Amino acid sequence: MVRINGADVSAEGISLGAYLDKEGFSQTRIAVERNGEIVPKTKYEEIILAEGDKIEIVSFVGGG
Repeated sequence: MVRINGADVSAEGISLGAYLDKEGFSQTRIAVERNGEIVPKTKYEEIILAEGDKIEIVSFVGGG
């Protein structure tokens, strides 16, 4: 299992980018941390999610 935003998810073996697309995240309006390190957007397709990964996804919200 991969822990994503505090929930265990069966997402091993797919790229971070594919997971984000599948879940409907707008990759231009988020930041992702993997195992305590910020992931550059250019690496989303290269990173393959693995058993034990801890992912935090933060969405940016505008307001006034």
